[in-house]
Amino acid sequence: MSVFLCDSNCELWHTRIKDLGIDYISMPYCYNDKEFYYDLGEATDFKAFFSAVRSGTVPKTMALNPENYKEILEPYFKAGEDVLYVSFSHAMSGTFSQLDKALQELKEVYPERKCTVFNTNSISLGAGIQVEAAAEMKKKGASDDEILAFLKDFTNRSAMYFVVDDLMHLKRGGRLSATSAVAGTLLKIKPVLTMNAEGGLNVLEKVVGLKKAIRELAGKVAKDLTGTEYSVYVLDADCKEEGDELAELIKKRRPEAKIVRQTIGPVIGTHCGPGTLGVIFIADKRPIPLENKND
Repeated sequence: MSVFLCDSNCELWHTRIKDLGIDYISMPYCYNDKEFYYDLGEATDFKAFFSAVRSGTVPKTMALNPENYKEILEPYFKAGEDVLYVSFSHAMSGTFSQLDKALQELKEVYPERKCTVFNTNSISLGAGIQVEAAAEMKKKGASDDEILAFLKDFTNRSAMYFVVDDLMHLKRGGRLSATSAVAGTLLKIKPVLTMNAEGGLNVLEKVVGLKKAIRELAGKVAKDLTGTEYSVYVLDADCKEEGDELAELIKKRRPEAKIVRQTIGPVIGTHCGPGTLGVIFIADKRPIPLENKND
């Protein structure tokens, strides 16, 4: 028997996680000298977080340490349960090296137990859409091997596109050079970003102006959406009006789409900043980013 586990960087809403009956690891963030653990929107003050960032606060995210992971996983092992953990992209955080250390130590105490980790090579609901599909299979009685075989193909169909309002957030995270960030801001350039096959962040293309960026995101869904049995997630970071506009445009072009509107959480919001818009859906394949370019 195994327990299905995900993390809060999948950004599925807390009510959906409860519906699926799965456990999750809360990832930490810090702002205004206070540490928080993201609870998937259950008691999160999104307005306070994004207002602080808009006012100049620079939030931070942190990796969990091995002791944190041991505290999370040991109760399952002690109860005689294995763990299937569908995680966010390992390329996006050093936290997974800490997980590996914890698992090595736990293996010495519980040699018969195992934690199988599937790397979605995505983040936010790019990971969440995979967690959701896998958890539905788990509820219907699928084995871990069946779920892993499904995810191996499904992860390559998870399409994620987003644009940010302030390029300086990407610059701070090392995703954009200072020169490109300043020039892009002055020229109102909106790079359309995506997740590559290795779980890293890449620029797909560049557009000028928010209105064109919204049309571009809607066009991606209209053109490439194939998995209509899965939700199309439309995300915003404290820019609901623009997010609603994007959702309405998608609905006009693909009326059969099951659109779910959601806010971006503080952990992801730390790196992309307020004003970010994103779409996540299932396509025939992941987008192909501009080769070897992050800016």
